Amino acid sequence: MNASTAVANSTALRPGSGATPTYWFFHTLARVLARTCFSLRVRGRERLEPLRGRGLLLAANHQSYLDPPLVSLATPWPIHFLARKTLMKWPILGPIFPDLNVIPIDQDRPDMSALKAVIRMVRANQTTIVFPEGSRTLDGELQPAQPGLGLIVAKTLAPVVPMRIFGAFEAMPRNGSRIRAVPIRVAIGEPIFFSAETLAQMGGGGRDLYQRLSEHVMKAIAAIRWDEE
Repeated sequence: MNASTAVANSTALRPGSGATPTYWFFHTLARVLARTCFSLRVRGRERLEPLRGRGLLLAANHQSYLDPPLVSLATPWPIHFLARKTLMKWPILGPIFPDLNVIPIDQDRPDMSALKAVIRMVRANQTTIVFPEGSRTLDGELQPAQPGLGLIVAKTLAPVVPMRIFGAFEAMPRNGSRIRAVPIRVAIGEPIFFSAETLAQMGGGGRDLYQRLSEHVMKAIAAIRWDEE
């Protein structure tokens, strides 16, 4: 079955879908922009549907500020985001980020409160996007995983869906001064399931275990490919 679909055809949230009005508005706006500017296509969305209603982690590579809305457009229900606290100071958008399901995190020092918030949401059967690399890439290449995702997995045993974004770095690189209209693709991989037995097989505990879990997910992201049809 051809699982590659244009974003405009299948990811529109509707009022009553569980999204706030603000989330719904910006999701709709992002969908229109993604269709017109980036010809966004998503592949593998059918892998998400069996997980609807469960606590779920979406793990993607981090290329650009465009990544959170791109992952949102690839997911057929509202999701939550981690973002740097400094973004809350942005004019116009900063004050409304909470209505967009944004959880502020301090990247300059450990912020367990944000990770605990993600853990609470997962246990409440919510979906959260986490970028295992921790920050945007400087050169478009995948970066080493950080242990934060692994900590969440170890505490919740939540399934993780690896996702890989292609083209967002070219559209809006970290040190770029403008946005380019280039094709963007999002490929969704097979869900990864964890259990107490899985963690025991990995051995160890604490930060070492968290790091290995994050690296395991990062390898799954790296294995995802997109071949144009």
